[in-house]
Amino acid sequence: MSDKIKIGISIGDINGIGLEVILKTLAETQILDYCTPIVYGHTKVASYHRKALGISDFTFNVISHPDAANPKKANLINCWEEDVKIDLGVSNEIGGKYALLSLEKATDDLVNGHIDALVTAPINKHNIQSETFNFPGHTEYLQERSGSSDVLMFLLSEDIRVGVVTGHIPVAEIPQSITKEKIVKKLLLMNESLKKDFWVEKPKIAVLGLNPHAGDNGLLGKEEEEIIMPAIQEAFDKGVICFGPYPADGFFGKGSYKQFDAVLAMYHDQGLIPFKTIAFSTGVNFSAGLKFVRTSPDHGTGYDIAGKNAANPSSFIEAVFSAVHIVKNRREQASLLKNQLKGGGKIVETAFDLKDDAN
Repeated sequence: MSDKIKIGISIGDINGIGLEVILKTLAETQILDYCTPIVYGHTKVASYHRKALGISDFTFNVISHPDAANPKKANLINCWEEDVKIDLGVSNEIGGKYALLSLEKATDDLVNGHIDALVTAPINKHNIQSETFNFPGHTEYLQERSGSSDVLMFLLSEDIRVGVVTGHIPVAEIPQSITKEKIVKKLLLMNESLKKDFWVEKPKIAVLGLNPHAGDNGLLGKEEEEIIMPAIQEAFDKGVICFGPYPADGFFGKGSYKQFDAVLAMYHDQGLIPFKTIAFSTGVNFSAGLKFVRTSPDHGTGYDIAGKNAANPSSFIEAVFSAVHIVKNRREQASLLKNQLKGGGKIVETAFDLKDDAN
């Protein structure tokens, strides 16, 4: 049996660009040197998209269980039996229904250890809602399935890493949703992820303010003085090397993010607008804090270009490689700790005493 990392892939909305970027990614056969991909969908739906894109030299190896995956092929598990009507570029209940069936089956195998990581293609957060899916998005659904107490939306690229305190909530609810306790939790999650998942030995984290000019000493808001600064101090006292709060506009405008291993923003757009400006085509969304590894591209369903062979697969390719990288790092850390204990050495908190920063 191959010990190559098995990457499960959920197909997202079947009327969007999910399968397009999946097919373009898997058509690059070099990816098989790094992982065994297993797509959760249906052969007929995949064939429809393949023909729409004019891809003639690609086929899936159809299997019924991840254990049967061929490490030299792109594999596919059929998640339903019936024929499905595809309306490219249209948001409808069908798109949401089959996105959920794909996600549920892939997550089942992930939770049960049959695959090593999950890469999720984009869903429509509206049409996927149902009796079994009542979440703002993938992150919250996977947090419940993982049983994790907290999770951090962590955007990654070669140039910048950004996490957010509050995610998919209305802007009007942001101020009351930001608490000292929540900021401290996110900083601890980010710090641990940087160490465990990216081998940053001593992470240095920047924390942004909530208000313009980071409150301007209370003139433009009290959250910085009353909530954010005390949270930074508490996290620092717990071993997190963090600084701030910084005014978001100048921080990104001056390129100050380059001096840090990661940035914690207070809300979704504060972090994601600069992130996507810097790394739109190669950015990856990683759910830090889960008991398993999940990544996704940093774009949406792309209804406006669905079926037009115009979708750029770069972000999805990076999501796959990021998942492989994180799984390998976690495995290596676990192995180092195990060997340390076998050798009679004292128990250490992390494996970073044994390995230089490989980030």
